[in-house]
Amino acid sequence: MEDVTAGLNSLTTDPGFTEDEKTVIHLRARAAGLTFSGCAHALYLCKLVRSLRGHWEQCPQGASAMTPAAGDGDLSVGILGAGHLGKQLVLSLLEMTDITPSHIKVSTRRPKSAVEFVPTGVECFFDNRRLAAWADVLFLCCLPSHLPRVCGHLRSYLSKHCLVYSFISAVPVTRLAELLGHDFILKPQYEFVGGDAADVWLSCSSLSMALKDPSLIEASCPLTVSDGISLSENWLCAVLCSLLNICTSAGLRSSDALSQINRLFEGTCTNVVHLTPSSFIGSSHASSLREDEPFPWISLTDAQTKETPLLKFLLSNECVQQCVSAAYKSLLLTPGTLHTHTLKQILYSPSQLEDCVPHVTPKVEKIVL
Repeated sequence: MEDVTAGLNSLTTDPGFTEDEKTVIHLRARAAGLTFSGCAHALYLCKLVRSLRGHWEQCPQGASAMTPAAGDGDLSVGILGAGHLGKQLVLSLLEMTDITPSHIKVSTRRPKSAVEFVPTGVECFFDNRRLAAWADVLFLCCLPSHLPRVCGHLRSYLSKHCLVYSFISAVPVTRLAELLGHDFILKPQYEFVGGDAADVWLSCSSLSMALKDPSLIEASCPLTVSDGISLSENWLCAVLCSLLNICTSAGLRSSDALSQINRLFEGTCTNVVHLTPSSFIGSSHASSLREDEPFPWISLTDAQTKETPLLKFLLSNECVQQCVSAAYKSLLLTPGTLHTHTLKQILYSPSQLEDCVPHVTPKVEKIVL
């Protein structure tokens, strides 16, 4: 007897996917991986900076030098853009850090689109200049087409100490520096490696749940990002340089600044991180730096585009790599404790995880988030 179900995938035990469907699954995995990695690395930065500022409270010299925008020592985080990525970032900050809602502000052309954050205490408005003048860390989550207008708003209002973190695709950090007239900018550059993105990125139903998954934290570790996605080591160098610049802007002596940064990585592994002046600026310049003077300002553009002494030091020192990786996992797996009952009311559905990054096609081999 002829099998009438032959060729009908929907009636087989394991229907599988058509070639078109496989492409969609592949792109969904890439999108989920980029979204998770982008938010996880942004959280890592915020936790590092907040921990660094927390150490200042125990350092009289540093405390007297601090002039935080918010006036009470907490980290002020601004998010420009309340699309899918901007909203996911707000939720991640609220749930996975101890930054108070009053220190998170959102500027968007449509403040009503972010009305769900009102119960948490996050302020939403449309005033890019106000956000730039207030923030210690400013995340750019707008569309590339909006960038010229946005940079026009921000250019005269960014203080030198404000760290700008860009998620804008297809715009390199050198171009952003030109448009903003600002050299304190971080921009992660992700690449797709291998033929397929791994299913690990689709293993959680939402970003909120994914950020609590040790296997995903492991997969997104900056020095060993895996499962189809890679992150340039220059990004981590720029993160370390940004911490040093923050200390410099607060007037900390170079010896105190390096001591505070090294402390961030203590207790996370058996090895010890020992960053010295020559780790950042090379031995010839480091020999002329006095311990009682601030560290010179470091260009983050150079840190992200050139082979710097710090990049050489990082790539050649396996012990430091292990400590940095251990600190990443430890910080990311330490959740925040704020307003979890309110957050449960506004957490996103699973389908929104894949909508947080620009659409890509199968032919794209490299994407900058």
